[in-house]
Amino acid sequence: MAEARRLSSRSASEQKPPDDGAVPRQSGARGAAAPKHHPVSRLVAFMNQKGGVGKSTSVVNIGAAIAAEGRSTLIVDLDPQGHASLHLGIDPAGAELNLYELLLASPEDLSTGAVDPNRAVIPSRTNLDVLASTVDLAAAEAELADLPARERRLSDALRVIRSRYEFILIDCPPSLGLLTLNGLAAAREVIVPMQAHFLALQGLGRLLETVQMIGAGVNPKLRVSGVILCMHDESSKHAREVVADMEKFFEESRARACAWSGARVYRPAVRRNIKLAECPSFGQTIFEYAPSCPGAMDYRAIAGEMVAEWDRMLARREVAAGMPAVQPVPTVTVRPASASAVRGAVD
Repeated sequence: MAEARRLSSRSASEQKPPDDGAVPRQSGARGAAAPKHHPVSRLVAFMNQKGGVGKSTSVVNIGAAIAAEGRSTLIVDLDPQGHASLHLGIDPAGAELNLYELLLASPEDLSTGAVDPNRAVIPSRTNLDVLASTVDLAAAEAELADLPARERRLSDALRVIRSRYEFILIDCPPSLGLLTLNGLAAAREVIVPMQAHFLALQGLGRLLETVQMIGAGVNPKLRVSGVILCMHDESSKHAREVVADMEKFFEESRARACAWSGARVYRPAVRRNIKLAECPSFGQTIFEYAPSCPGAMDYRAIAGEMVAEWDRMLARREVAAGMPAVQPVPTVTVRPASASAVRGAVD
């Protein structure tokens, strides 16, 4: 942990200067500009039970790209490893209140203002704020276990501040404990970053079942929006077959009453790129470190599609004024293939 803190607090002279096209860092005092009120926010949990698949990298760089579109964005680093916070060069000590303390706060403390979630927000870049992870989060699982409404602590805290943000991206831990349960209870959508290989496909089936179960018991509004392919090698025949299987499975699921009936495989796939592995050690996003590299182009395109589909949903909501907002059900281009690998894991 000491080494991680050392990396995240490198001096300005050690850091690689941002290239043209970088997302500017936030400057000035917190709250210098009055935040815009958003009556509805897009709350997305990024989840995968397996670590090292590009989950935190996706959260950080998609969040940064959305912020660069002028959309107010909050990243919630719910992973005790704190990779998203480290990636952004965030020092959790910069907040008056940390995420661990926020999760342990009672609903009464939140409703009376005795505990104010705004004090836990750390500005990172223009339009991009963070609820940073701390090492204390590792103990939160045990401490939450005996508390009432233990799975809704994050949801209660976000309810206080979510009108400040149009997008809220939650980086869930690579496990199915209480922290992840809090992330899924607070979210309206799940996006699964994963690699295109056979074992990951089997894991996807189990993850979809988990989301369905949590939706039935804790959060009926929870839906799987799709999959982001990370560290992708389009030249691999195996990878292409896995992706085709996935797309076929999602297409066949459209007629089913399940949490993933509107899911898609986001395009483009994020190509394997060493720059994506290097930029966290400088506390920079890929757009600051290497804005013209393939990884930057891919994440920028995915973020653009997420913004566009959100705008389409808001437009439909305005047309159907007075009706409840619904999450977008994007279309997907399907290539013919067998979906047996995923279906076998889900059925």
